[in-house]
Amino acid sequence: MSENKPVHLAVYDTYADWETGHTTAWLARGGYEIRTVGPTPAAVRTIAGVRIQPDEVLDTLRPEDSSLLVLTGADLWDTSDDLAPFARKAREFLEAGVPVAAICGATAGLAKEGLLDDRAHTSAALFYLAATGYRGAERYVDADAVTDGGLVTAGPTEPVALAREVFRLLGVYEGEVLDAWYRLFHDSDPEAYAVLEAAGQ
Repeated sequence: MSENKPVHLAVYDTYADWETGHTTAWLARGGYEIRTVGPTPAAVRTIAGVRIQPDEVLDTLRPEDSSLLVLTGADLWDTSDDLAPFARKAREFLEAGVPVAAICGATAGLAKEGLLDDRAHTSAALFYLAATGYRGAERYVDADAVTDGGLVTAGPTEPVALAREVFRLLGVYEGEVLDAWYRLFHDSDPEAYAVLEAAGQ
């Protein structure tokens, strides 16, 4: 049994299927249990229509029981306030010193919650976050993914970069191995595979 606390993956209707697969799959291979957290006990459906039955409910999730909270993009971030409780939970995690990773629309949710006002961050584009009325524009970084303290942010086209930053933050992969993992899955670099194989990955 893993000695690591679980990683919690937020799931909700219109969840963007493709955005966290690299992160969760390789964290699981690295010894982390992945537990899904929904707004209620009811099943949700991703953008693709895939049905997910949450393992836990957001209201009962405690930072001290987790290694990381992962927030994926979803249409609901932009069309309603239904997912605001997940942004508030992210605040709770960060205040407790437990990391949070957010990609795509989830970054807008964090912006609305004020969590990007004082942290370096990225997203789909600055104008996208500016539409939230947040006050962190000066901290926006035009990069594939950004880590500031315990917060990782990434744009919607950067699921591999999101994973890279999470692995670095949690110490799952480091140095040459982390670089090779990124080159393999982002650049399809065949030489990177040999590095990973030699490292037993």
